[in-house]
Amino acid sequence: MKRRFEDIEVGDTSTFRKTVSEADIFAFCGMTGDFNPIHVDEAFAKQTRWQGRIAHGMLVASMVTQTLSSLLGEGAVHVSQEVCFKAPVHIGDSITVVSEVTDKVADKRRVVVKTVWTNQDGTTVISGSGEVLVPRDKSECA
Repeated sequence: MKRRFEDIEVGDTSTFRKTVSEADIFAFCGMTGDFNPIHVDEAFAKQTRWQGRIAHGMLVASMVTQTLSSLLGEGAVHVSQEVCFKAPVHIGDSITVVSEVTDKVADKRRVVVKTVWTNQDGTTVISGSGEVLVPRDKSECA
């Protein structure tokens, strides 16, 4: 679905839910080359303050792409993202990502989006905001 800048309203939201799996962790390791033992070695990870393996922060943060594409539609281009990592995400945690349009910058066709990632207990694991460039009309890509 394509949405024009004019179709997007402050307060629009999108939600995505996913349970983080071991397969997700290893796929991300392979893609990024980050095989830090905190992610892949349970014996090592049990000796850390996290008391077990944790997901890569950027793996969890990347879930925002689904909410942004759902919220803003085809052709929108994610141009910036700031995140603050607040709590670890373990294998088996169910993450809910909620993105909300908080501002529109008409002269730049940019939409400001605040996002909060929470786990199954309601704990905020990541928070952040970003900007997305939105097409002028349904035939254009940003």
